[in-house]
Amino acid sequence: MTEEKRGFERLMELMRRLRAPGGCPWDAEQTHASLKRYLLEESYEVIEAIDANDQALLKEELGDLMLQPVFHAAIAEEAGNFTMEDVLDAINDKLIRRHPHVFGEEKVKTAEEQVANWERIKKAEKGAERTSALSGVPPALPALMKAQKITEKAARVGFDWEHVDQVFAKVLEELHEFEETMAERDEERMEAELGDLLFAIVNLGRFLSLNPEEALSKTIDRFARRFSHVEDTLHARGMHMQEASLAEMDELWEEAKRMERET
Repeated sequence: MTEEKRGFERLMELMRRLRAPGGCPWDAEQTHASLKRYLLEESYEVIEAIDANDQALLKEELGDLMLQPVFHAAIAEEAGNFTMEDVLDAINDKLIRRHPHVFGEEKVKTAEEQVANWERIKKAEKGAERTSALSGVPPALPALMKAQKITEKAARVGFDWEHVDQVFAKVLEELHEFEETMAERDEERMEAELGDLLFAIVNLGRFLSLNPEEALSKTIDRFARRFSHVEDTLHARGMHMQEASLAEMDELWEEAKRMERET
């Protein structure tokens, strides 16, 4: 038995003990549904550690994330639905089945060919269960990620623009339509056109191989840093933001931008 397997089996044993009579009341009362929020939170914390390039933190957060499938497997095991061994067997079999160029005789030369091959095998596995090229996108995905997944799937079957200029023109068209609805003050149409504009921007990012979720996250981080600079500088001057003029705050905002460029 390898050290890795001993460590993993120990984790499963710890989880079973926590949920057993005389264990932890909180762990014992959890369900698949109650744990959903923690699966999301731990996933985002892993992403945060990756973005920070903090290897020690990444090691810790990966452990926290790994606890979640172990927790779910323990719950399923108690109910007689499946075990962690079943989960591992399923993913091992899937990896072999979906990499015939590695574990079989099929030839794949590029990553793009493998993506297409993966989707073809996946569709064959699902059979009649999935009839649309857009099937398989999790409904609970954040909207930006969901939009990107859908446009990627549509593009794989040829439903795509030929040139980036066409995609950019679509963004401008949607922006103009949103501007028209703003003038009309029709909130229902404004919401629809705002959605169309956001979708078009996501599609532009996808066409340029840019991840809209990451792009927006980085913009939010920049906004927060610059806002903090404005806030902290005004505080050092003995002022609250409500007391400063927009011109004063804008000057400090531009100062923060200059400082970012110089670092």
